[in-house]
Amino acid sequence: MRPRTLDELVGQQHLLAPGAPLRQLVVGAAPMSVILYGPPGSGKTTIAHLVAGASDRKFVALSALTSGVKDVRSVIDVARRERRRGGPQTVLFIDEVHRFSKTQQDSLLAAVEDRTVTLLAATTENPSFSVITPLLSRCVLLKLEPLTDDDVRRLVRRALTDPRGLDSQVTLAPEAEAHLVRLALGDVRKALTALEAAAGTALAQGVTEVDLTTAERAVDVAALRYDRDGDEHYDVISAFIKSIRGSDVDAALHYLARMLVAGEDARFIARRLVVHASEDVGMADPTALQTATAAAHAVQFVGLPEAQIVLAQAVIHLALAPKSNAVVVAIGAAMADVRAGHGGAVPAHLRDSHYSGASKLGHGKGYKYPHDDPRGVVPQRYAPEGLDDREYYRPTGHGAERAVAERLPKLRRIVRGTDGVTSMVEERHR
Repeated sequence: MRPRTLDELVGQQHLLAPGAPLRQLVVGAAPMSVILYGPPGSGKTTIAHLVAGASDRKFVALSALTSGVKDVRSVIDVARRERRRGGPQTVLFIDEVHRFSKTQQDSLLAAVEDRTVTLLAATTENPSFSVITPLLSRCVLLKLEPLTDDDVRRLVRRALTDPRGLDSQVTLAPEAEAHLVRLALGDVRKALTALEAAAGTALAQGVTEVDLTTAERAVDVAALRYDRDGDEHYDVISAFIKSIRGSDVDAALHYLARMLVAGEDARFIARRLVVHASEDVGMADPTALQTATAAAHAVQFVGLPEAQIVLAQAVIHLALAPKSNAVVVAIGAAMADVRAGHGGAVPAHLRDSHYSGASKLGHGKGYKYPHDDPRGVVPQRYAPEGLDDREYYRPTGHGAERAVAERLPKLRRIVRGTDGVTSMVEERHR
């Protein structure tokens, strides 16, 4: 059911206007290099196929999962020879380009710069973080939006009747259609795979209508009232976070299961856990952020269904951890001061003194190196003028933050020169 022409492409209307970069790319009107950035199932590979079949350009596809610098250079060498002979322009499609290392991405720069190849790269990761700046600057970035439920529904209905699809062998009950659309979460491949499985189940049973029960059985997922764009989505994630914050591990696991069974994006759940680890646990259990970050990485690395176990472990850790919002309060107070215009120049003794001429400006003069003091901390001004007495971070007495709350006042007194008695060496030995 992959679209054969640009007119069959569903979604991405913001990129399909006459003269828009995507349309120019597909019809070959301009040899521009492009990075396609968007979620799974939004049409990146489909666009690559349209480019491949829409002109007389030579199309070469590589996957960053299985290709290396040697493969890239081989394609570039062949393209360069073709170009010298007056042959067709080479379009190099690289799927999952964010998985290329910096060295692998560097190998593309010269060929993209002199247009030996027209690069067409696809990624699900934000290119600002996953693609090197020199390559990003040589390409047009096209952001693909997730397909809407109406987009997915339109494609499901097309697959029901199209000769390339089910060719009207079955019909789809409205409840079953809603279930498949909901499970897709904007990824049309999920919807079409589920539709194919459900249709096969119905035909095997000698019926021609796919009802909700058949659709559920085919994809082994119970139909839940869960609309990712509606109130239920926001209500469930809100209840999920509040249950973790309230240390109700059982309720938190229920809402986690509810989201997973309904097909919520596991990456979305993982991102919320990472935020919660700092926002509501913070320094009361510094390992919570490590757990949440590791879980987010594991979700990307392993994927579902196995990642549900990783998410459950992170939820249990965060729900049972002691809680503190002192971190979010601290950064909020500091940013409020900055926005209010509080904050003078960086003290001269803290400024960078490594470049030529810095010493003549007095940069670094008088700086005290804390490691030279047996206490590991020295009286010294760090804050800009006017902010010497600010105390943004106020630790609670919960969990590991209790020890921080005991130590912090002594540190502040020494740094600000108001403590001549307490020895940090003694504190460390304790």
